[in-house]
Parts: sequence; C-alpha cells; structure tokens
Amino acid sequence: MAKEFSRSRRVGEQIQRELAELVQRELKDPRLGMVTISGVEVSRDMSVAKVYFTVLNPGHDVAETQKGLTHAVGFLRRELAHRMRLRVVPELRFQYDHSVEDGSRLSALIDRAVSEDESNKED
Repeated sequence: MAKEFSRSRRVGEQIQRELAELVQRELKDPRLGMVTISGVEVSRDMSVAKVYFTVLNPGHDVAETQKGLTHAVGFLRRELAHRMRLRVVPELRFQYDHSVEDGSRLSALIDRAVSEDESNKED
C-alpha cells in the first residue's frame, strides 16, 4: 500500500518536472503567459493527474490560461508518453493554484499590521 502511494508521488513529481519544461519551451499559445506548474497529484490507480498551475503575470486571465493548457492536453500527454515511458499516461486535469496568491495576500496583511503596530507605538 505504501509502495503504491510513493510510486504515484514519484510519478507526479516527474510529471511536474516534464510539464514545466514542456510548457516553458514547447507551447507557443499566447493565452498562457508566464505559467508555472506548482504541483501534480496523481491518483492511486495512475489514471488521473491533477496539475496545479500559477500565473506569474499580474492581471493575466487565469481562465484563458486554463483554456490554453486544456487545449494542449493531447500534445502534453503524447510528449509525456515519449519522455517517461509510461504504459498509460494519466489524464491531465489543470487547476489554478490559489496558494501563491493567498500567500502574498497574507504577507501584505501581516506587513500592514506590523507597520500599523509600529506607528501606534510611536504615538
């Protein structure tokens, strides 16, 4: 049981590395912008891979980026099959990763609270 979990995790990590390179170097879709593959979760039966992505361009349309990635799924799976030598390449499902956005928002809130606290101490 633990072996299956570790295998799916290892496969997910390899898929993440390969997709990051493919998206950066091979995809020319203008809808993508600056995309980062932030994580991949592969199901235990290796049939589905949830691929989490972030967009580095502020103000870039996430929905358009997701459409661009979804449009390229066939190409990406074919390339993964060649690079990874898997019998069956998991179905790729792209999901926007809010964690980076949430983290920067929390960081801004903390910075503001600290600066307000310091200004209150000076008064």
